[in-house]
Amino acid sequence: MFTGIITDLGTVMDATRGGATSARFRIGTAYDLKTVDIGASIACNGCCLTVVEKGADWFAVDVSIESLARTTLENWTAGRRVNLERPLKAGDELGGHIVSGHVDGVATVEDITEIEGSKRFKIAPPAELMKFIAEKGSVTLDGVSLTVNEVKDTSFNVMIIPHTQSVTGFGSMESGARMNVEIDVLARYVARIIQPNA
Repeated sequence: MFTGIITDLGTVMDATRGGATSARFRIGTAYDLKTVDIGASIACNGCCLTVVEKGADWFAVDVSIESLARTTLENWTAGRRVNLERPLKAGDELGGHIVSGHVDGVATVEDITEIEGSKRFKIAPPAELMKFIAEKGSVTLDGVSLTVNEVKDTSFNVMIIPHTQSVTGFGSMESGARMNVEIDVLARYVARIIQPNA
């Protein structure tokens, strides 16, 4: 489990495609890799991935064809910045919200408006996910825990403050960008209770 509070902005050092079945990404990081075991989980742009190899300042993850098809990872190339978060430990501060690292779909940034240093992002998720998005509720975009400010018929807005811009990939993001989206787990279960056959 994660909280959506990014603790490092890593960089894809290289990307190796394994035919039609998988890919391996080597990600540079400021994490102390001595404290990261092989087999540990790290959320990479919101995707919970397993560390399969590591060096002094990098770790590698393997990604299945299923994950490539359902996330933005299919387009990752060397040089891409990646939001990183290590798993929540018992007793840690829960600064964001409960995040599973299981991506529900890919959203598109439709518009970015600068407002006194902050940026308002207009996000269009897959249509089937809109029912889970609520004003003042939580949503995870590229692994970042955010509060929904406004909800429209086919989109919603979030505000990105200067600090978040400086420590995540939001700082360099442009309109048209695609993002991994994970809906709030509470919204998922409430919808299941209300519509058990949906």
